[in-house]
Amino acid sequence: MLWLLTVLGIVGLLLFDFFFHVRKAHVPTLGEAARWTAIYVSIALLFGLGVTIFGGGQMGAEYFAGYVTEEALSVDNLFVFLLLLSSFKVPRADQQKVLLVGIAVSLAARTGFIFLGAALINSFAWVFYLFGLILLLTAGNLLREQGRDDDETPDNFVIRVARRFLSTSDVYDGDKLFTDQDGRRVMTPMLLVMVAIGGTDILFALDSIPAIFGLTQNVYLVFTATAFSLLGLRQLYFLIDGLLDRLVYLSYGLAAILALIGVKLILHAMHENNVPFINDGDPIHAAEISTGLSLTLIVGILTLTVVVSLLSPKGRAQTSVAAARRRALEFLDIESDPNYCDEIFHRLLDEEKQLSQLPERYRKRVRAQEELMALIRRAHEEHTARVADGRCFAPADPGSDGTR
Repeated sequence: MLWLLTVLGIVGLLLFDFFFHVRKAHVPTLGEAARWTAIYVSIALLFGLGVTIFGGGQMGAEYFAGYVTEEALSVDNLFVFLLLLSSFKVPRADQQKVLLVGIAVSLAARTGFIFLGAALINSFAWVFYLFGLILLLTAGNLLREQGRDDDETPDNFVIRVARRFLSTSDVYDGDKLFTDQDGRRVMTPMLLVMVAIGGTDILFALDSIPAIFGLTQNVYLVFTATAFSLLGLRQLYFLIDGLLDRLVYLSYGLAAILALIGVKLILHAMHENNVPFINDGDPIHAAEISTGLSLTLIVGILTLTVVVSLLSPKGRAQTSVAAARRRALEFLDIESDPNYCDEIFHRLLDEEKQLSQLPERYRKRVRAQEELMALIRRAHEEHTARVADGRCFAPADPGSDGTR
């Protein structure tokens, strides 16, 4: 009965989200995104309080550790979602539907992964070793990926397969999945980007599911912590869109957390060891990391990561450049709605202002990026042209030519 009520509640939240928020395409305001993010986080916290009251302190700590970890990994996933939506040039008003459908697909797939993982753990103790190694390798990959170009378009197996087998048109028709083109029925890019978002999020499960099993083996807690971390992801995307670029050291924090949980899993595997070629199949008496200590370390690492990211001058310069480039591309290539293009342009002006307030050595590096400077100038010229023919409502700020 508890499982049934929980599943019905989660499905109800998804349906409510679709019919009352997403069905009609619109760009959520900051207040709307903040309000609904707070509601979903509150639901998750109240659920955790209920777990603590009815299941005890240990179960409560396991749920909160799992939820915080999954939420942190979800925030990291938003970076990839941001690049995907930009790559497919999804209009801002239609991004909510893309995210919700992708999240629903991911939740269904992750549920299957959770039950598969639980079955493996119950049958084979060595799976703890495997999960631990997966997390340690993922932590290493996160550190290596810090050196890559953040503006690089994501390209993984799911996207390549989708591009190959799903024939689509090159233009959107509102938020429709199919449209008529040259007398035949074709799919719009909307369907392809939904497949890409959902498939990419499924790939993220390869590290998030082992991570949460490292904190609790209670399948109900694994499922609920995963579900609640995904449910509020759409609202969170629009809330922290402008803040994403500032979290430049988030991957370092996540790498530390995944490494911590990986070590915790391996220590647990040693304690439960029955692998014949390790200690002759006998358990190894090793100290285990408690759930309370894990939760404390996870929260501490995330707090430190966010604070250092926000205070770092280098991070501020790096993120301002990335944000300015993305705003300019969004204005030039994606948004044509007069109700929104001016908002995007003024966000670009805000990013330019941030660039102008950087220390001189960073401003000099920015001015040396000819491609970025040319892109910003194009955006200003296009804005002037749009204002002249009524495709944008407000005039550009006097004196803003994108060169400062």
